[in-house]
Amino acid sequence: MAGSPVSLKLKDKEISFEKTDLAGQANGAVLMRAGDTVALITAVMSPFESSSMGFFPLTVDYEERFYAAGKILGSRFVRREGRPTDEAILTARLVDRAVRPLFPADLKREVQVITTCLSWDGVNDPDILGLLGASSALSLSDIPWQGPIAGLRVGRVEGNFILNPSYEERSKGDLDIVFAGTKEGNDLALNMIEGAGNEVEESVLEDALSFAKPFLLTTIEFIEKLQESSGKPKIILTEPAEKESFEKELKDFLGDKLQKALFQGDKQTRMQGVNALSRELVEFANSVRSQASNNAAKDFFEKEVDSLVHEGVLKEGKRVDDRGLEQIRPLSAQVAMLPRTHGSGLFIRGETKTLSILTLGAPGDQKLLEGMEFIGKKRFLHHYNFPPYAPGEVKPLRGPGRREIGHGMLAEKALLPVIPSFDEFPYTMRIVTEVLSSNGSTSMASCCSSSLALMDAGVPIKNPVAGISMGLMSVGNNWKLLTDIQGPEDHHGDMDFKIAGTQVGVTALQLDVKIRGISQEIFKQALVQAKKTREDIIKNVLIKTLEKPRAQLSPLAPRVFSMDINPDKIGLLIGPGGKTINKITADYTVEIDIDDTANKVFVTGENADLATKALQVIKDLVRDVQVGEMYEGKVRRIMEFGAFVEFAGSHEGLVHISQLAPHRVNKVTDVVKVGDVIPVKVIEIDEQGRLNLSLKDATNSRASN
Repeated sequence: MAGSPVSLKLKDKEISFEKTDLAGQANGAVLMRAGDTVALITAVMSPFESSSMGFFPLTVDYEERFYAAGKILGSRFVRREGRPTDEAILTARLVDRAVRPLFPADLKREVQVITTCLSWDGVNDPDILGLLGASSALSLSDIPWQGPIAGLRVGRVEGNFILNPSYEERSKGDLDIVFAGTKEGNDLALNMIEGAGNEVEESVLEDALSFAKPFLLTTIEFIEKLQESSGKPKIILTEPAEKESFEKELKDFLGDKLQKALFQGDKQTRMQGVNALSRELVEFANSVRSQASNNAAKDFFEKEVDSLVHEGVLKEGKRVDDRGLEQIRPLSAQVAMLPRTHGSGLFIRGETKTLSILTLGAPGDQKLLEGMEFIGKKRFLHHYNFPPYAPGEVKPLRGPGRREIGHGMLAEKALLPVIPSFDEFPYTMRIVTEVLSSNGSTSMASCCSSSLALMDAGVPIKNPVAGISMGLMSVGNNWKLLTDIQGPEDHHGDMDFKIAGTQVGVTALQLDVKIRGISQEIFKQALVQAKKTREDIIKNVLIKTLEKPRAQLSPLAPRVFSMDINPDKIGLLIGPGGKTINKITADYTVEIDIDDTANKVFVTGENADLATKALQVIKDLVRDVQVGEMYEGKVRRIMEFGAFVEFAGSHEGLVHISQLAPHRVNKVTDVVKVGDVIPVKVIEIDEQGRLNLSLKDATNSRASN
């Protein structure tokens, strides 16, 4: 396979796989191609164990290269790629979430998977190549990984499903979802989903999975054959000889103390008891073995917690906080909490509390995006903050990490289908969700609090959005779903399936697992239970807190007014060197944005009266003057033959000496002087567009009225 690409055809789409020695020092490397989009994916494992870390050290990165799109981007002073864009981080997370569950639990060597986009054709998204390439590179390498997996995107346009749709097809569709999974026997086990829909019904999601399933299985079998023909033998992990006897000593020490500490309703009491017992176990391990037993004892403790959480659900139907399997924690909500913000919403689910704050801005406040795949503007943004105090921890405050970006974008995707169009509501909207207290499912709580903030601000959203996280406990073919998972059920459970939407349908979903994957039956049942819970939250909490968006915007929010403009008059509005538009902006304390693609002007101001006046000035400035219209004007220049008068912004016309008064005028200055404000009437527009005005006709018209 090295140096000779092998192609896989899926419907009308072709994907090329090539084992490559371009990255000859990597454990595994492949070149992936779809159309003219090309990506290099490498997998490298450290030769040394990092047992002191206490966790599996996997890093997955996605590298955008502007040259791939034939662009030179960045500031004038720094013409190279900087920190990853949000899109790059989301792509890296997409790959990470799919490959991570298939690494052995006891692997302690650092592993890094990097996707580098080398060429991008503007049609084929490199994220699917990164997903398939990671699966191929890991499968062909000697890294102990239990794949392969396959990942494919499904779109839907006019009711028809499309496999790996183009960007244009995705923009026209009502569904955009990525399914990833591996084989379990001869069937598909889903292990990652990332998707968004325009309030689609659950049956559409089920049909989308059925559509994708045969292509996913075909792709997995294709990579399996590549592995058989070209893959390296996997490194065999060895366990310490005394592990079994050591773990028996630890188990005897714990007895039933862990079960008693774990199964109690209050999180703080539970965590105090569990953490204290963990420390006791480490001390005991050190007393019977060497200092090197610390991480071994901690790993064993985690496995015991995992086992007890599973056993409680599967054997006794018992959760750590004594809820029923389908029971949601106590819910409450509040709006208008903050006096100076444009909209705010607080949502509480048990010990999880999120506060969302909405700020409305002018059209010009849109975020400017500059990346390999997209250059443009974004008018709706959701940002998610997870401070260390939320889970009761002490950590340094830094910028948003991958988790914050991922959770923020999930809620943004969930809310986007209900946001009014720019024509309906020409505002830039930014929501910031502050996670105040965390005990699971903060991203879905963000959807709820953000919906309330939008309605509190008077944004005319189509429907409120709510979200819920579904969990799973399984051993073999025995499994049970959990509604509204919290901390231990998320950490020790087998699935975190986030589903958000309205009473009409699903707007976003995200699946992560810690096992090989889930069946179609689990997928369908989770959708059914999530729908019921989502509708209950909307009906009994969100709508009861605020039935619908407020009829009026907050008095603190800016007011946006708009008007159509003749594209030939845009230059007139701007003026030489921006003089005219800057003067209006300063005189009326407003922002003026010009959309030259739609031929519209937007005036935004904190004071509605001033903004209205500024809009009228612009209307007068760019309007087409008609014969017979009356204006107030200021005399700017005096000539022997008449006076030049400025009116309606920057229009200027001549009042001939014969039009100054109903009687003969010897000198212009006998009637008017520079600076006088006088009424004028347009009496003629000559072939050169020059305006002839009359003071006497304007005076007569006023007198007759």
